[in-house]
Amino acid sequence: MALIQAMAGGQEDALRELHDRYARLLYALGHRMLHQNDDVESCVQDAFMNAWKHAGRFDASRASVKTWLVSIAHHRFLQELRDRPQTSLEIEEWDAPTAAADPTDRLLAEQAVQGLETDQRKLIELAYYRGYTHSELAVLLGLPVGTVKSRLRSALGRMKALLGPSGTL
Repeated sequence: MALIQAMAGGQEDALRELHDRYARLLYALGHRMLHQNDDVESCVQDAFMNAWKHAGRFDASRASVKTWLVSIAHHRFLQELRDRPQTSLEIEEWDAPTAAADPTDRLLAEQAVQGLETDQRKLIELAYYRGYTHSELAVLLGLPVGTVKSRLRSALGRMKALLGPSGTL
């Protein structure tokens, strides 16, 4: 929280520190979603610049700094995916595990996803790793949008329960 306040006050050292703490995590997520180093680097840089520009809007009651920054980056990665020409990939081509910078976070996330039922796991992977919107998922899966939303919410709740209150399995 102090880093964000310092960034809002224009202190560039705070941005450097935030980058040092979270860049590896964002790069790992970006590689999982985008698979192209140039795109990942550009999007991560954009995410940090957006955090810098909007640090004054950060609300600690809504999210942790880490969650806020991951959310900014995730939205940027999704936009990059949407801006790309349509290409189809088989699940095996994009679902291969990638090396994350923080092995603990990667392992916890993978274990939580693996703890889901097959349908929930597929939905999480399509939404968060492939960047499909709720509407796109509804068409892809032949389900109403409301059903897609409730199933995603249920899957995320299950992952949170699997991780437990301390964020570990």
